[in-house]
Formats: sequence, C-alpha cells, structure tokens
Amino acid sequence: MSVPDDAVVRPGARLDEALGRVLGERSAAPLAKLGLHTTGDLLRHYPRRYSEPGTLTDLASLTVGEHVTVMARVVQATVREMRSRGGAMLQAVVTDGTRNLHLTFFAKRRGALRVHEQRLVPGRTGMFTGVVSDYRGQRQLTHPDYQLIGVDADDEAAALVEVSRPIPIYPASAAAPTWRIQRCVRTVLDPLTDADVPDPLPEPVRARHRLVDLRQALADVHEPYDDTQWRRGQERLRFEEAFVLQAELARRRARTAHQEAVARPHVPGGLLDQFDERLPFTLTAGQREVGAQLAAELAGAHPMQRLLQGEVGSGKTVVALRAMLQVVDAGGQAALLAPTEVLAAQHARTLRSLLGDLAEGGFLGGAEHSTRVALLTGSQGAAARRENLLDAASGRAGIVVGTHALLSENVQFADLGLVVVDEQHRFGVEQRDTLRAKAAQTPHLLVMTATPIPRTVAMTVFGDLETSTLSEIPAGRSGVTTHVVPADNAAWVERTWKRVREEVDRGGRAYVVCARIDPDDEPTGARRVRDEDGADLLALDVDEGAPDEGADPGRGGPPPRRLRSVLEVADELRARPALAGVAVGELHGRMSPDEKDRALADFASGRVPVLVSTTVIEVGVDVPEATAMVVLDADRFGLSQLHQLRGRVGRGSAAGLCLLVASAPEGTPAATRLATLAETSDGFELAAVDLGLRREGDVLGAAQSGAASSLRLLRVTRDADVIAQARADARELVAQDPELEGWPALREAIDRQLAGEREEFLDRT
Repeated sequence: MSVPDDAVVRPGARLDEALGRVLGERSAAPLAKLGLHTTGDLLRHYPRRYSEPGTLTDLASLTVGEHVTVMARVVQATVREMRSRGGAMLQAVVTDGTRNLHLTFFAKRRGALRVHEQRLVPGRTGMFTGVVSDYRGQRQLTHPDYQLIGVDADDEAAALVEVSRPIPIYPASAAAPTWRIQRCVRTVLDPLTDADVPDPLPEPVRARHRLVDLRQALADVHEPYDDTQWRRGQERLRFEEAFVLQAELARRRARTAHQEAVARPHVPGGLLDQFDERLPFTLTAGQREVGAQLAAELAGAHPMQRLLQGEVGSGKTVVALRAMLQVVDAGGQAALLAPTEVLAAQHARTLRSLLGDLAEGGFLGGAEHSTRVALLTGSQGAAARRENLLDAASGRAGIVVGTHALLSENVQFADLGLVVVDEQHRFGVEQRDTLRAKAAQTPHLLVMTATPIPRTVAMTVFGDLETSTLSEIPAGRSGVTTHVVPADNAAWVERTWKRVREEVDRGGRAYVVCARIDPDDEPTGARRVRDEDGADLLALDVDEGAPDEGADPGRGGPPPRRLRSVLEVADELRARPALAGVAVGELHGRMSPDEKDRALADFASGRVPVLVSTTVIEVGVDVPEATAMVVLDADRFGLSQLHQLRGRVGRGSAAGLCLLVASAPEGTPAATRLATLAETSDGFELAAVDLGLRREGDVLGAAQSGAASSLRLLRVTRDADVIAQARADARELVAQDPELEGWPALREAIDRQLAGEREEFLDRT
C-alpha cells in the first residue's frame, strides 16, 4: 500500500511545530514574548543554572528593579485587614538562613488570601519569582509567583523525585516563570523520539569525543537526575554550537580554494620596488614577514582571503599599500573601502603622501612609471566625482579609495584585482560582494582591523580567513602615558586643561573627544549614537553594570548622567583661562567634507592646536604632532574603542598623554576598564580583557554585544579548546565532503544557526 505524499513527515518537522498548536495558545503566548515560537525554540532555551533543593539563594545579591527567581525557606505568613484602604494583605517572610525577603499579596477579601496562607507554611522551601522592590528599607516581592518544592507535584512519587534532583532555572519572565517553562519543555520533549530530533553532529564525530546524541543531550539539560547528567548534556551541546559554525567556515574556505583569480605576481623594477627604495624608514620584521605572505598569495591563481590585524600604530597601511602596488604593477587595480568619509579622505591623503610623485600618473611632475590614487565619496562635487569615476573606469587610477560610494552602479573598474576592506565590521555582505562583483574574476581580499582580535574570536568569526598579525610598533614612537581623571574632582579637571596648554606650548596638538555632537542629542539611555559618517559616538557595548546606564529614578536608581558634547565643550574651552589665546576647533559628522578637511588641516598645521571631536578620529587619522588626548565621559566608551582613540596620539617622536575624564565608582566594570587601559598599552591583552568584561552577546550578530546570542552555551572567552577541536573536526569532514551532501542534519543546522543577520556578519569577513 502506497503512502500519500502529504503523510511523509520530514525528519525534524516536529521541531518546527508552533507552540500554540502543541501547548495551546494560552500557554504559548508568554513564551512568544521570550522569542520562543516553535518546539525547537523551546528545546534550545536552555537553563541558565541549576539549583539544588537544599541550597538557598543568597538574598544579599538581590537588586531593586531586577526580575529574579530565588530559592528560599518560608519563615512566616500572616494575613491582616487594611483599615486605611480596605481589603486584606498577606505578608510572608522567606529566608536564605541569614537574610530575609518579604512577600506581599493584596486582595479585596481576606478569604482570597487563604490559599497562600495555607501553602506558605513555615519550614517549606520554594522558588519565588517577581520584581524586587524596596519598602521602608526592606527588599520585597509583590504578588510573586511561586512553586513549593515537593508540594506542587502531581503525586507523592513525583514529589520524592523532585526534592532529590537538580532544578533547572530558566531565563524567564513574570508571565512565564521558570517552573512553567520547565513544564512546557517536558510536554514538548517527552513524546519525541530520536527520529524527531535529527542530530547535526555526525556519528563518527560523536563517537570520537564520546558525546551523547541530541535527543539524550536535551533530556540531560532539561530533566537531569544529577549534576553529572546536565554537565554531560551541556558538554555535548557546547561542542555542537562550535562544530556547526566551524563546519560552515570550513565549507566557505573550501569554496574559495576552488575559485580562480588572476595571479598578480611581483614585477621587478615596478612601482613596489620604487616605493621600497624611497621609504624614509625601515620596515619592521613583522611588516616584512606579512608583506611576503601577501605577495605570495597575490601571485597565486586562487583568491587571497586574509585578515590583517595589528596593534595601534603597527603600520598596517604601509603593508596594505605594498600589496596594492604589487597588484597595480601586474596590471590590476586595488579598491580600498573605508567606513567614513573622514577615514577615506585620510587614507587617500596618506597614500598620496607615501607615494609622492608615484601617485601623479599623467600629471606634470609625475614619475615616469606612476599611477593615480582616486577618491570617491558620496558628498563629492560633480566635477571631482566625474574625474575620479573616469580614472577608475579607464584604469588610470591604480588605487581607488572610497566609502559606500564605491558600491554605486556607475562605479566601474578596468581590472579590479584586490579589494581591501578597512574596519570590516562596518560593512555587510551585500556591500562587500557588490564591490567584489565589479571584477571580471574573483578578486583577492584583504580585510584590515585596527582592533586586535583574541585568538578564540578569530577562530569563531574569522575561521575561513588566514590571519596575519602585526604586533611590533615601528621605531621612533615614544608611547603614550594614560591617567584616569575623576570627573567630580574640580582640581584634577582644571589640571587636565593646564596639561593640554603645556602640550600646545611645546608645539603639540590635543584632541578632546566627546560622545555626542550637540547638547540636545540623544541622552545616555540610547545604546548607540552614530554621527552622519556612521561612526560610533557612544559605545555602551560593554558596560552592563554601569551605574547610570538605563537607570530608572522610579526604581531608586540615579538619574541618567548628561553627556558632554562637541559644541558645548568647544565653547567652554575657548572661555577657559588655562587655554586663553589657544585656537579651538571642532570636528564631527554634521560638517561637510570640505569643513572636515579644513578642520584636520588646521589641526595638523598647528593653526588650531586643540580639536574637539566625536569618535570620527577613532581610526586612520594620523597627525604625528598630536601629543595629548582628553576623553570626556570615558566610562561610557568600550575598552577597545578607548584604545583606538588613544592610538591617535604619540605617533611621532614626542611622547603622548591620554587623560580619561570619567565618573566610574570603584568596583564597577567601567572602573575596571579604565584602570586596565591605564596599566597596559598591549592591544591584544586589552582585547582579551574587553571580551571578558563585556556581555559576550552575539559574536555572530551585527551587534558585538547584546542580550541575545546564537551561542547559547559556548563562550569564546572560556572554550578555546572546544573551538579548536571543533575546527579541526569540521575541516576534516569538509575535506571529505565539501558541500556536506552526506550530512543533511548538519546542513539544516547551519541554515538555522546562521540565518539572517548572523550569516550577514559571517559574510563580512
């Protein structure tokens, strides 16, 4: 007898069932608010921790305004009439053995509270969930939901089991407390068979590492009988997360290895050799080594895919320029994609300055063998844009620098051979691929980042790229001294501006960095503010515990602090006696390109030695005479961003000074960040500390930090060994089966985990 087509159930289809259909709409609605819509979503909603029935929560850790689930023992419960407002109130006290927490229930009639009074018997232990408030100096939960251990079970046997096994504590909400989530999970999980839960981990990989299958792992983490069981489940699921990601990275790496590119070998006596002969400084050993790597890969018939990371001021631009010149010598063109107009213009100036008459192709005074550096930005005048478009299309410009304007349909290249992406995290897959599609064959790709990337992050996010690192600082740089200045110490703040004056009097320049442009801009409650160049004005990406971030005065927290802005600070500095007679300029994203260029030129020349700016100066801006930087509201910036900002000073022979003006109470994450920055200038050490301090967030998502993460159990700060092992296994599997045709469950898991923005971010590499 044949089976109707519509009766064939796709493996894993039950994981796609809507929770409303399985649990009922009433039970599913609160779960939907947690982002859980299907049975698969719910089963991947893992417990955040496990509680032993006899282990009580430390009530001293409760914070006002926080939604909590605590394990505590009932001390007392009393009901009384409320004479002033009518009705009745039940007040219960629970304890952790040292501190108490009050529970308050209100009702119109005393009888309505009897059920709570009968259940909240002294000596019983339960889980209580609600929002912590403060009433007359006492922590309390008002109308909390709760479940009593060994009481709220279906029968005596179930109660005995319940009081002897770990209790999963889930990320929950008031409408969906942890025990209701647990019941829903059991309703969904118990009927499933192995066939209903396709396993993305190939059996040979599971066997090699003695990992349980997926159905068992889900049972281990959701319904453990002991600690060993949930740890076994977590180990398996953590490895799976790493393996699925590494399998896709390995697959992309394999695809690139089979693509063809135009070889761009070194041409003796060409622009590159002439450039090297004229260099006024000696390349560092690291620059020479990385340069040799790039030269060899550019000469190959397959597209180079390389990430170049380096310490602030390590000379990445020179390395990238040498690679571009090799491509130009071989008859091709190079495009440098920068995220902001300020940075694009700075790159163009820097390249022309380094090349001298080698960048004056076709012009009077140009070298016999030379090229041009064209600049394309969105706000260019029509005449300049027309000329640069023609230079790019005709091939006269061997190097074309630009912002998103390079992606326009009317931008064409004669023979695009190399794409260099600066600050890659600012670009998406469509933007990068649009530029690469302008080449007849897949061009070589060089991705640059000025933020040192810890090894685990590089393996997790950039696993399909070869990585080159510049850690050596060129000779002649004197380094930067960093100090933290308490914003509420008037004497220290005044001394800050006197130090700026001293630097100016010695012939130096000083940046003053503010988090926003205008006093009326978005206040501190916003997670990010960007200027018109797309540069971050406010990086609240790591300070989860900042005392003033998102504080709610109605909940007892301090009011949001008002951030300093470019326009008000510039006016203030012009009026300060310590800076009398010193010209103060401004730089921000609302200025026109000509205004920005003029502001930077005046600053570099010394006509305006103090520049008040947003973070548009964070990367790329190179003024060797800049010796001082003051960062206002420094506690509101991320550690890596502060390190990048600091890298703008001390780039010449004179020592640099960085003063971080901040309000960061001791013991807060912000204070830790600032103290770490003052103690070390090692960007790789700072990047590792930064990753450890921040909410890890979604390392695959567009945001580098946030509440939601596709990596639910895997932690790049902790699981380097797991990631490395998964990487090796995934590469071995892909070497045998490049498109994973034999592993449909793995292919489907890749599609699920890397959907939408996560796949886009992965493609940004």
